[in-house]
Amino acid sequence: MTPTWQRELDNFIGIKPIFVIEGNVADLYPWSPAPNTAAPAPEAADPSAAADFLPLDALLAALFAGTDPGRPRPYRFLFVDPLRGISDPLGTGDATILANAAQREAAQITAEAEALNPASDPASRQQPYAANRLVHDALLVRAALSRRLDDDAAAPASVACVFNLASRLASSPEDLTPEENAVFMNLYLGAADTIRGDGAHVNTLVLVVNRASDVPSWLTRGNPDARVISIPNPDRPAREAYLDRAFPDLADPSLAKVRGKLIDTTDAMKLVELDELRRLYARGGTEPAAIPQLVDLYKYGIRENQWTAMADKLRDDPAAVLRRRVKGQEPAIDKIVTVLKRSVLGFSGMQHSSGTKPKGVLFLAGPTGTGKTEMVKAVTELLFGDERSYLRFDMSEYAAENADQKLFGAPPGYVGYEAGGQLTNAVRANPFSVLLFDEVEKAHPSIMDKFLQILEDGRMTDGQGQTVYFSETIIFFTSNVGISEELLDEHGRIVGRRNIVHPGEPYDAIRAKVEAAMATHFKPEVLNRIGDNIVVFDYISPEASRLILQAQLAKINGNVRARCGITVAASAALTEHLLEAAMADEVRERGGRGIGNLVENAYLNPLATFIFDNGIERGEAVEALLAHGAVAFRRATDDGRAPLVGAAGETACLVPEDR
Repeated sequence: MTPTWQRELDNFIGIKPIFVIEGNVADLYPWSPAPNTAAPAPEAADPSAAADFLPLDALLAALFAGTDPGRPRPYRFLFVDPLRGISDPLGTGDATILANAAQREAAQITAEAEALNPASDPASRQQPYAANRLVHDALLVRAALSRRLDDDAAAPASVACVFNLASRLASSPEDLTPEENAVFMNLYLGAADTIRGDGAHVNTLVLVVNRASDVPSWLTRGNPDARVISIPNPDRPAREAYLDRAFPDLADPSLAKVRGKLIDTTDAMKLVELDELRRLYARGGTEPAAIPQLVDLYKYGIRENQWTAMADKLRDDPAAVLRRRVKGQEPAIDKIVTVLKRSVLGFSGMQHSSGTKPKGVLFLAGPTGTGKTEMVKAVTELLFGDERSYLRFDMSEYAAENADQKLFGAPPGYVGYEAGGQLTNAVRANPFSVLLFDEVEKAHPSIMDKFLQILEDGRMTDGQGQTVYFSETIIFFTSNVGISEELLDEHGRIVGRRNIVHPGEPYDAIRAKVEAAMATHFKPEVLNRIGDNIVVFDYISPEASRLILQAQLAKINGNVRARCGITVAASAALTEHLLEAAMADEVRERGGRGIGNLVENAYLNPLATFIFDNGIERGEAVEALLAHGAVAFRRATDDGRAPLVGAAGETACLVPEDR
């Protein structure tokens, strides 16, 4: 179980005088000592933690002591950090002895420098910037590395100087102040002049940093004495070993699936976070079978798992709720209801090794205006009670090459790094979300590559290095790909588009064309992760057109009554007339939006003109009728003989066709 980075460090101890250790430096680490080799007591760790998981300071002491029982490496440690100076986290008592010896040798180094570089002014005869404490501490490290501190030559012991929190030594590593430069020059000279051995042991400088770029590049780049060691987040075997120690209650064979889910859902978590998870469990109140739920508590805080609370909302015919808003798309409704029920039960991703997949992923494709976005709003209203609760991203805004930085955050050093990503910030703030990525075919291809990790593992690391979990989201993609194609002139320039599918075509033919176009436009690995959750919408049928038209007329009349107090009634003949106009191919190709445009031009605009021009007041009623094939309006009267007013305002010779 020994991680690769530990084996790499062990191989070069005694060879390289400088190690820069970066990455996951504030964690616990697995340690497998060789037989008959006693590792130092991890006194800095929680006493309840397993003995073979150590903090970094204790692990470095164990690694420097050697893994070969026949060839122990006698090392003493001098720990330094920018705030405390010399410290003794191992509790061995060597810190005071080494610090005093290093102080004597540092004074000797200063005296030797002054003897070789005499100053005309006696007051200036001192080590440059010696009054600066960090410079002084770096000089102590230099002395400890380059001078022998042990008077017993028969049993020499090498010194390892560990400078913790070295990322805080410079505010700008490539633009050092004179004092900062003196600090790093002392460290560099100490390692360059270090006492070297026969490969078994050698004085060594260890800089512990968050990133190797936190120290000047000249210290490591092109320096054969330096080696950068990166510590990754714990892998699955390390997490599995730690969780087995931390949660012995899961050793019961009947809880094997619970144990596996816990290992999966803790992906990308550090071992020290798993230890905090153990302490949450130790407080009591959680059954062993519910331990994975503690991961949600740890990641998201004290928040009700809204998916559990949504079960009751799906018991009373959720398909009927969706049909009230989306007309004539039965395959899509059936598929979405199935995904929602699976999500509420927590069955998403059960067939895969990862337990952190999103609750559901659906790709809605097909002609424009057929209800794809409306379906997402309907699902959001069904689940959360408010259609505005979904998070919508118009992917046409992310067509540029670096547009992924807007979604996921810019890397360090780039403009906008501190702000984070629009998507990752939103999901971190509200992990129980419905996400809509509208017209995803217009996004830059690199963005779809980013989505691969979300679709597979349910998580994404943003530009600031923080992991955002998508395991509690439902993700919708929408696309019009396969519905139209570009028109090119003789020079290959785009001059327009034309539809390649049309109203009246069989649904199977439309679906085949759309799926073929998707296979050409999107990478196979993206479509494989979406699987069979691609739902192709059909053109709106005549029956659905009637329902949409009636719903829009009713909505207009209801809003006029609510806002103005005016009652408007549309006759059956007028409704049939508008429905006949809605059956035109140019309207059907635009779907529900086409019907909406028709109703706006033929009904809403003339109604607004009639009410305004005729001074219709609150409490009055207006009739909308069909006269000579056109929309006409009049005040409602008892005898029905009030003059009709057409869409253009004329009143002559207007005879209603429906009494």
